[in-house]
Amino acid sequence: MARQFYPALILLFALGLPSHAADKPAETKPAQAKPAASKPEPKAPAWQQLTPAQKKLLAELEPQWPQLTDRLRNNLVKVADKYPKMKPDEQERVRRRITRWASLTPEQREAARERYKQIKKQPPEKQKEVKKKWERYQTQKTPAPQAQPPATVPPQDAPTPTLAPAK
Repeated sequence: MARQFYPALILLFALGLPSHAADKPAETKPAQAKPAASKPEPKAPAWQQLTPAQKKLLAELEPQWPQLTDRLRNNLVKVADKYPKMKPDEQERVRRRITRWASLTPEQREAARERYKQIKKQPPEKQKEVKKKWERYQTQKTPAPQAQPPATVPPQDAPTPTLAPAK
C-alpha cells in the first residue's frame, strides 16, 4: 500500500509544493478560531493558451489537461515556467515525475491526493518520518550506475575463438 502513494508524492514535490513543510514547527490555533476563507483559485489557462515551451514539457498531460483542477494546472504552469532555470538533474526529476503522474489513472491520482492530504494532517514529526522513509526508498530504488564492460569483450552469443594447434 505504501508504494501506491509514491508516484503522487513524487509529483507533488516536483510541482513545487513545499517539501520542507515538515521542518516547520506546528502552529497552534485557538480551538474556536474561524476557518480561513479560501481564495478562489485563479482560472488556469487552457491547453491552447500555453507557450510552446510549456506545451513541450507538459505534453504527456495534454489528454488530461481539461480534467485537471485549476489549482493543479496553475502549479504545473509555474513548474514549467521555472523549468528552464533548473539544473539538469532537477529538470530530469521533473520530467520523470510528470511522466509518472500522467501514467496514473484518475482513481490513482485521487487516491494519491487523499494520501497526501492525510500526510499533511500528521504532526511535523510524523511528516519527517514519512519523508525519511521516502528518501530511503528512493536511494534503494535507484541502482548505482554500473561500469561499462571493456570494448574487447565479445558478445555472449558470439562463437568463442579456439586456438589452432601449432605446426
